[in-house]
Amino acid sequence: MPVLFCCRKKKLRDVFDFPTDVYPVGRLDEDSEGLLILTNDSRLNHVLLNPDKAHFRTYLVQVDGKIDNHALEKLEDGLSINVKGKKIITRKAKAKLINDEPPVPDRFPPIRFRKNIPTSWIQLSLTEGKNHQVRKMTASVGFPTLRLIRWKIENISAAEMKSGEVKELSQQEIYSLLKIA
Repeated sequence: MPVLFCCRKKKLRDVFDFPTDVYPVGRLDEDSEGLLILTNDSRLNHVLLNPDKAHFRTYLVQVDGKIDNHALEKLEDGLSINVKGKKIITRKAKAKLINDEPPVPDRFPPIRFRKNIPTSWIQLSLTEGKNHQVRKMTASVGFPTLRLIRWKIENISAAEMKSGEVKELSQQEIYSLLKIA
């Protein structure tokens, strides 16, 4: 029973009465929002959480300041971040500037607004998921994350979903979208 859930700061039980054997694959921290896959399929859980089976997770990230091409290149090339007291080099990623504000719902509460400091939106796609990795990566290139939205997991997207919405997919649909044979 794969399920998609798009939310911010709500607990699963606050939105829907899921069966007791359904659990989230991965997590979002309290200040993040976006797509979460829920399942009772242990094979799907293994594929999505096993680092050897790298798959793209795409985030929409609003950063503090007007990000430049040099910072985007550093995000793509991999950089050193601190994860639980250890320095690691991130895998290569895909990063691009989003010129127009993406079609995302308003955030409540809204991010801080500073009249004299612009913000930028980027799309960042990773094949790993270290603790607070996106926030650490953008901070390390001088553009701290203000808003973080998990937008896609491989070909599964939150684009058509509203916050708190639950969408059930068949095993066949989700395996196809995730390219699982």
